[in-house]
Amino acid sequence: MKHKESITNILQQAKAGSRESGLVASRRHFVRGMGASALALPLAGCGGSDGDSRIPVEFRHGVASGDPLSDRVILWTRVTPPQGHSSDIEVEWEVASDADFKTLVTSGKAMARATQDFTFKADATGLRPATRYHYRFRCQGMTSATGRTRTLPVGAVQQVKLAVFSCANYPAGYFNVYAHAARQGALDATVHLGDYIYEYARGGYANGKAEAMQRQSLPANEIVSLADYRQRHAQYKSDADLQALHAAAPMIAVWDDHEVSNDTWMHGAENHQPATEGDFELRKVAALKAYHEWMPTRNAQPEIIYRSFAFGDLLALHMLDTRVIGRDEQLDYADYFTAQGLDAARFSSDMANPARQLMGATQTQWLGQQMAASQATWQVLGQQVLMGRMELPAPLLMDILSPGSGVSLPAYAALLAKAQANPASLTAAEKAILAQPSIPYNLDAWDGYAVARETVLATARSLGKNLVVLAGDTHNAWASELRDRSGQGVGVEFATSSVSSPGFEDYLPGQDPAQLRGALLQFINTLKYCDTSRRGYMIVTATPQACQAEWIYVDTVFSRQYQAVRDAAWKVLPGQPGKLVQA
Repeated sequence: MKHKESITNILQQAKAGSRESGLVASRRHFVRGMGASALALPLAGCGGSDGDSRIPVEFRHGVASGDPLSDRVILWTRVTPPQGHSSDIEVEWEVASDADFKTLVTSGKAMARATQDFTFKADATGLRPATRYHYRFRCQGMTSATGRTRTLPVGAVQQVKLAVFSCANYPAGYFNVYAHAARQGALDATVHLGDYIYEYARGGYANGKAEAMQRQSLPANEIVSLADYRQRHAQYKSDADLQALHAAAPMIAVWDDHEVSNDTWMHGAENHQPATEGDFELRKVAALKAYHEWMPTRNAQPEIIYRSFAFGDLLALHMLDTRVIGRDEQLDYADYFTAQGLDAARFSSDMANPARQLMGATQTQWLGQQMAASQATWQVLGQQVLMGRMELPAPLLMDILSPGSGVSLPAYAALLAKAQANPASLTAAEKAILAQPSIPYNLDAWDGYAVARETVLATARSLGKNLVVLAGDTHNAWASELRDRSGQGVGVEFATSSVSSPGFEDYLPGQDPAQLRGALLQFINTLKYCDTSRRGYMIVTATPQACQAEWIYVDTVFSRQYQAVRDAAWKVLPGQPGKLVQA
């Protein structure tokens, strides 16, 4: 049975520090894993005698940088102390212009605090814009792995290149996607759109091959307490491929739902049961505290993750929170389907409720102000869930959500062909099926918050901005044209596949991906590209002439040996809102 805790318990856990939690079965196993990446350095271990002030510490979890600005960047690491150690530990950090650290630019020292799980952050200031730096940490005579970072440019900028990720489930497969992206050159930053960790218990979601891959979740239970979330973050950060990605470039990240619990909204989640898991607010406090401890974020208020990054006059990146700060509870189709089909009138009425929020009024107003103040060519929203309209015929959607309850894709396609070839031959039942409306396939996305979406689109349109939306969450890849309710083009959306979480190939195992892709492109006229069966990431490249996304996939996440392919690229031109062109 899962346990309940109070805010006091959370703070007591923080003061006591965290147990080391057995993240790696043995040092030999860990070093083997580190060898999988060219960018990750061997494990640094050290020891001290009883006669001096040193204690044996290690840098087990790599290094990271994040939230870059034109003159500063957050540097992150974690010091692993001996089990039971509870005193703060002094850490030194260095930033150099060269990989050998012969030319130091800035340095400092501060404490890795037990109340922060011995994680350490430094805000390295006084840096030059658009400049690559190397950084490292020292503690008790030991030196960490070296990381590379980059500050943001100012003024006239000719190109910005971002690698975009989402949905990395440790037991679902190896992080080959991270490994491949870590070897990409000339990245200005990486962008993580959430589901950086998953909360499920061992043996839960997408765990079928975890034991064989030696990637079973730690702790074994569903994570609920502060200690649980810390241990899960630590396990993910022990992965050599994730360490390599962090060491290669600064990361700009937001959370999605699984950093807390599946289908999180403002005051609850689908995967949170108060009767056995306690107060959701307390769980959320623990989850967000651990997130900021273990991620290279520059946070002043734990619940506020939305913030903006200016890449000179070319690109403004506005990172949003569509999960925690202002989302109303999701609608549920189970409340609207009857024996006669969808109760369309009641569903439409609830969808049109102007009070339903996805980001909340405060964040929505902030986004409008940020876009209005920015003169950048491209206004890019880094956020979690699909904004593009993804509507499917209700009978077909019913079958997708619950196989056998509606009309299968082949049967529906045959019915459409019959209606076109010989409409007089349709039976009354067949006509009733074809008369059913098209409805959103995912009410957890912007499709379930139609009025909130219209507000964002109206803001971008009224300001005359070139809007590009980045999304993750679905474990599949998409490129969509964004149109408002009147059909007017406003922007485009590029959505990344997942790092390791399965997509439609797992949810619809009997469905041919090529046939599904064809049907989706047929039924959704704003959808221009999709891939529903491969794991991968996006490279988004902005220039004054275009903003382009290209999708890169790996052929497996179940083996360390893999091949990567570039599948497609789509772009949008400035001044042509809502118009995608194949690159």
